[in-house]
Amino acid sequence: MRSAILAMTVAMTLMNGQPKADPPKSPKPDVGDGRIAWFDITTSNLPKSKEFYGKLFDWKFTQLKGTNLAAEIVSRGTSIGTLRVAEGKIGGFNGVVYVQVTDIQASCKKAKELGGTVVEGFPFDLSDGAGAIGLFLDPSGHPVGMYSRTPLASAAPPAK
Repeated sequence: MRSAILAMTVAMTLMNGQPKADPPKSPKPDVGDGRIAWFDITTSNLPKSKEFYGKLFDWKFTQLKGTNLAAEIVSRGTSIGTLRVAEGKIGGFNGVVYVQVTDIQASCKKAKELGGTVVEGFPFDLSDGAGAIGLFLDPSGHPVGMYSRTPLASAAPPAK
């Protein structure tokens, strides 16, 4: 459950990181359903991790507005993930991958039907208008995110 809370923290950071005055961004690149669309890496030392990954993979980092606890990872001009400060000790399940899906609500419902647990507060639209994310715990308790390039249907309630 702690992993889910950490993942939710970064999701909220992403959701709140854009000021409301900015125009909506276009959706993230379409990587295709079932493929990894985004990922988070946790760290206990953000500056050291930025230096390490920057040198290892030639990644660049964009500071997220409103927080000094996370930075967006940019590879070859494309945002691909988030490097964020962990709350407490880093464990094997601190990172979260986001798999692209067509229908976030249907995918959350299916995850629940298959024995997963949709984390409270998910799915929700990203504040920049670039789609929606969901987060669930698989039957073993590992958090996995889902990303849809399409925002939630305004009339439909979140999956439970």
